Amino acid sequence: MDFRFDIIWDYGPLLLKGSLLTIGISILAILIGSILGLGVAIGKMSTKWYLNWPMNGYIHFFRGTPLYVQILIVHFGVVPLFMGQTNPIVAAVTALALNSAAYTAEIYRSGIQSIDKGQTEASYSLGMTRRQTMRFVILPQAIKRTIPAFGNEFIVLIKDSSLVALIAAPEIMYWSNAMRGQYIRVWEPYLAAAFIYLILTYSLNKLLSCIERKL
Repeated sequence: MDFRFDIIWDYGPLLLKGSLLTIGISILAILIGSILGLGVAIGKMSTKWYLNWPMNGYIHFFRGTPLYVQILIVHFGVVPLFMGQTNPIVAAVTALALNSAAYTAEIYRSGIQSIDKGQTEASYSLGMTRRQTMRFVILPQAIKRTIPAFGNEFIVLIKDSSLVALIAAPEIMYWSNAMRGQYIRVWEPYLAAAFIYLILTYSLNKLLSCIERKL
């Protein structure tokens, strides 16, 4: 079997463009998901049922249903409801962010609950409010402890972003499928895609290792 590098070379600029879009979608999704996930985590840990129940339901829904289905619901249902028409980029970021929020919420929760309760009691004894204690004492330590888990979530998100090809978001897998359709070849497009994802995740893993060592 001959391996045609010329096919990959021809699609090189498009694969590069798709890689940049994959990185952009993943960064936006993890940022939005992290912010939303913090709110979900605090709501889940609340003693008030009207906060606890909805946040628990949110986590169970997005962790218990396939991301594939969530992308379709957001693309064909949610985005047209608010924008009047479908938009694959907006749908991709929204679906990945909502999904990531459910996982980052559990990361935040485990990090917050890992902090010794004595620190909370000491903060109260110094006259700090519950909000001040969470902001200045608990969260900084919790986030530092959960950096490895957040790094793993980002890596998973980059790989999961390949699913948005099904709604025609022009990322890596979209152009790999286009290459397969044009040349009726399998090895070249999918091995090229796998290699690109490997480079992205390996580079991110090394960056996270450096950050962990510095902290």
